[in-house]
Amino acid sequence: MNEPPSALFRRWVHSFEEDDDGITAYRPHGHPFPPARGRRGMEFAADGTFTDHPIGRGDALDSVPGLWQTKDGSHLAVSFPAAGLPGRELEIVSCDEELLRLRE
Repeated sequence: MNEPPSALFRRWVHSFEEDDDGITAYRPHGHPFPPARGRRGMEFAADGTFTDHPIGRGDALDSVPGLWQTKDGSHLAVSFPAAGLPGRELEIVSCDEELLRLRE
């Protein structure tokens, strides 16, 4: 079983300015983004936990705990059993310390 790249394990924030052709771009939390009315994000931990950070009311971030798993290191299945929300599939197109590109 292949593992995802170690650079994945951090908090990522949507860099919508860099989205391109169905690929969603994320930068590490703390990146100097230009002003925006809220940015969603996500966080992967090496232990298989996942936190979704959708934009909530008043553009404030929310946190939804979940789990991630993979069979091949690049295709991830994310689930939210405690929240009762539908899961989603993510494909890692590229990932390094500064940029995560996903097909969602």
